[in-house]
Amino acid sequence: MAKDYPRSRRVAEQIQREMADILRKEIHDPRVGMVTITEVVVTHDLEHAKIYFTVFESEARGLEAAKALGHAAGFIRSQLGPRMRLRIVPQLTFVYDTSVARGAELSRIIDEAVAADSSRPADDE
Repeated sequence: MAKDYPRSRRVAEQIQREMADILRKEIHDPRVGMVTITEVVVTHDLEHAKIYFTVFESEARGLEAAKALGHAAGFIRSQLGPRMRLRIVPQLTFVYDTSVARGAELSRIIDEAVAADSSRPADDE
């Protein structure tokens, strides 16, 4: 069983809070738009952080935002440094999270199946 690293989890939570603030106040790239940070995963040695995000528009906009965030990773990391008060600020990797879009699609399919099922006559046994 893998060890639980509570410090890396606390650092990930703080990165998520600070990233939301940095994206709102500091990043002015129109390709980023309305980005929501869904999860941050930090390695146990605090060297690397994967930042999962979603965009509520389209997958193409999400991939465009991933490219823009990857380009701005150095600037974002420099903004995180003083806010985090860590000796080493993790290297940032941005990953477009498709789980929200997949969840919405599954919900739509379930709603259609329920509507189709309710329109069928009931079987009396």
